[in-house]
Amino acid sequence: MKYVLVLCLATLLSSCYQTTRNCKDFKTGSFYSEVTIDGTVFTSNFQRTNTTQVEVYNDHKDSSEVRWINDCEVIFKTINPKNMAERKDIHLKILTTTDSSYTFEYSYVGETTKQKGIAYKAD
Repeated sequence: MKYVLVLCLATLLSSCYQTTRNCKDFKTGSFYSEVTIDGTVFTSNFQRTNTTQVEVYNDHKDSSEVRWINDCEVIFKTINPKNMAERKDIHLKILTTTDSSYTFEYSYVGETTKQKGIAYKAD
């Protein structure tokens, strides 16, 4: 009986928590992002419009077509892929937002391994 009460209380408390996601605020603009992979932090700068995203990473410029699935999920397709890896589309999902940043997860379309990162408004 004690465990049922604890389970009910935990369910009640967790159901009251709602993640803030104002994804529309991050559909366009200038941003920079940080992604940690195997303990190494990778940063990039990017400019996003309604249809394209231009990203600069390690002095390499990459352009992608942008297709929003909904307000918080987007697919990126590299415009001029130079190898097989760049031919794969990337699915990005915004998990949480603040007034100046958003936390996201991304993966190649169809793959289950996801990476997480954070992007900040640069405007």
